[in-house]
Amino acid sequence: MHPTVAAAHALITAIAPADALEATHRADTLHWLTTTDDVYRRIKPATPPRHLVSYVVPVAPADGAVLLVDHVNAGLWLPPGGHVDPGEHPGEHPADTAEREAAEEFGLTVTATSPLFLTVTRTVGLDSGHTDVSLWFPVPVLRSLPITPPEHGEFRSVRWWSRAELAAADPALFDPHLHRFTAKLAAGA
Repeated sequence: MHPTVAAAHALITAIAPADALEATHRADTLHWLTTTDDVYRRIKPATPPRHLVSYVVPVAPADGAVLLVDHVNAGLWLPPGGHVDPGEHPGEHPADTAEREAAEEFGLTVTATSPLFLTVTRTVGLDSGHTDVSLWFPVPVLRSLPITPPEHGEFRSVRWWSRAELAAADPALFDPHLHRFTAKLAAGA
């Protein structure tokens, strides 16, 4: 196993599943990582057809609100994030991806240590048809910090969502696993 794939394997091994679906995703992903080193998206949107993604989820320490983006391509409110970069060689560490994405998408400097959550999702939207294996890295961010979204048009909007607002909103507006993530986050897992 390539060292960067082994690093992703170790991160995922350390995730304690919150429910049966996350346990299934974890087992499936660990098996996948033992069968290939081809885990980084090389050609957009779907080469290889399954690849690693890091979500960096800004969480307000005071009230647990999360910062989400209204993603143009997906047509959903998602945590910010992106594909783990294959780099020159050996490839980017998923925590480095989370930190890079926070800087690129919001101008934030964060430290991503361990993912809290893992999902395996068939993508939707304009470049649907591949599978994202997503590591969700929650990071504390004060709501008062200035957020500087990029001007590249990837997002329609950016906003903080309180727990009550998420609970009251139509789940179809969000990543299909967001409510499971926020429940795990709230449980302190």
